[in-house]
Amino acid sequence: MSTVPTVYDVAGQAGVSIATVSRVYRNPDSVRAETRERVLAVARELGYVPSGNARGLASRSTGVLGLCFPDYSDPDAESEAGDAEDDAAMLYSDQIIRGMERAARRHGYALLIAASLQGGPESLVAKVAGRVDGFAVLARTVPTEELEAISRRQPVVMLAGPREDEQLDHLDHIEVANQDGQRELTRHLIEDHGLRRLAFVGGDRTSPDAEARFRGYREACLAAGVTVGDEPDLRIDPMTQAEGARAADALLDRGGETPAAMLFANDQMAVGALHTLERRGVRVPEEVAVTGFDGIALGRLVRPALTTVRQPMLRLGEEAVEQLVRRLGGGRADAPRSLVLPVTVVLRASCGCGRP
Repeated sequence: MSTVPTVYDVAGQAGVSIATVSRVYRNPDSVRAETRERVLAVARELGYVPSGNARGLASRSTGVLGLCFPDYSDPDAESEAGDAEDDAAMLYSDQIIRGMERAARRHGYALLIAASLQGGPESLVAKVAGRVDGFAVLARTVPTEELEAISRRQPVVMLAGPREDEQLDHLDHIEVANQDGQRELTRHLIEDHGLRRLAFVGGDRTSPDAEARFRGYREACLAAGVTVGDEPDLRIDPMTQAEGARAADALLDRGGETPAAMLFANDQMAVGALHTLERRGVRVPEEVAVTGFDGIALGRLVRPALTTVRQPMLRLGEEAVEQLVRRLGGGRADAPRSLVLPVTVVLRASCGCGRP
């Protein structure tokens, strides 16, 4: 069994003092850039992450699990939900956090959350990893080399997105059936409603879930003989309600025939689009059907209620904790585990199904 690298190892190989290594992680701006980069490079090579406290150094256990997640807040969605339901303003990331918190409590762990990677992911990831026993991270939000270093010391589970990076094949991975869900929803619009002028609004290319949803959409179109391009009709980043409203304006103003259906890569954008269509006097679903993806509570409150694909967000968070606990309980040497959670197509009024 390999020895866990220490601050002494990093300092010795980087040719700096232990105090300098400490400052790199605690106050990186106080260290010259050249020295800072050298220390971080050595730390990555050795697989070193700083320990969070003396108790952790002694016991190698903190009783805390970590989650590294980008900030997906959407002020428009939160404002619209208001006090209608306790969970109405909860978005995708909120639900995953809730699931992790529930499962962590059951197992006697606390949860430490890094809600945004802005301002220097290296130092933030290191700070979180050094204070926890196991680490969950959303795919493609942390540099591969950082995850490599962390995973040499503690269990890491990847959330969402396909397993694409060979360097991370040894990590546990949990995702949902994004492609299957979007394919089935698109098939429903084409075959059950007879809609063939479709427009798909996706996300940034770096979003693995949004890309998987576009692939599902494209598969359904090709299978039905519906004209479809190699790229979404629009790419939106961030995928918020305000950006969805602007996307609907753009689709209406681009010339030619108006799409018979607008399919959005998440519910937040779809809700924004519904507001734009109402403002412009476009009837939903009589003139344009609208669909989303995720199954956030807000989709039930808008009118017409939003047709969507519901993914098991709470379970995603819970399964992340269960896998980390399994690893910490003696399963460190087990083969990597990949889990794909099923999704459910939810048909409501915005596509012409259900009540208005």
